[in-house]
Amino acid sequence: MQPIDKPDEALAEHERTAPVAARAQRLKPGERRVHILQTLAAMLEAPKSEKITTAALAARLGVSEAALYRHFASKAQMFEGLIEFIEQTIFGLINQIADKESNGVLQARAIALMLLNFPAKNPGMTRVLTCEALVGEHERLTERVNQMLERVEASLKQCLRVAHMEAGATTGENVAVPLPAGYDPAVRASLLLSYIIGRWHRYVRSGFARMPAEHADAQLLLILQ
Repeated sequence: MQPIDKPDEALAEHERTAPVAARAQRLKPGERRVHILQTLAAMLEAPKSEKITTAALAARLGVSEAALYRHFASKAQMFEGLIEFIEQTIFGLINQIADKESNGVLQARAIALMLLNFPAKNPGMTRVLTCEALVGEHERLTERVNQMLERVEASLKQCLRVAHMEAGATTGENVAVPLPAGYDPAVRASLLLSYIIGRWHRYVRSGFARMPAEHADAQLLLILQ
């Protein structure tokens, strides 16, 4: 599932005039699942953190609740679909960063910036990352988000371990970033993730007004070196 881009004027006019239910009926089964998840993500973008019900989701889609359950066994399964999208996106980008950048500190910095910029295109998903949208839902959803964040922290820790081992070394054109004595990769990775999560929370609390990456360059420099 891709972030919902703004349609051009022609498509926007079509969307305003075509009934929602009619558009839903033209979708293929696999496309209907994606459309449901996209709509759920869009509803999470509302500044007010009101609990989203299947009735409200069905109304937004112009279908019955029974139609939703033909594609998802429960609302929890819908949220799992959003979490799976987040996981695939984030870890796919982490792998790309690791392939392109050999310096450990710069890897960690690039991953941090990616995580801070992710909400800009996916504001509703940020409420899933902070678990705000999961309050009152099945506890396995929060557990899955926590497990995902533990994997992110492990990736950051690995980057900084490489940086620690290579500190002061020169390999071709890549000069390792000098690190202070007593540098602890695990502590830095934990601090870095806490900073990122804190920025996500501030973004949600501000009604998606205060961007997570604001002043990030200077702040990441303080955390990583």
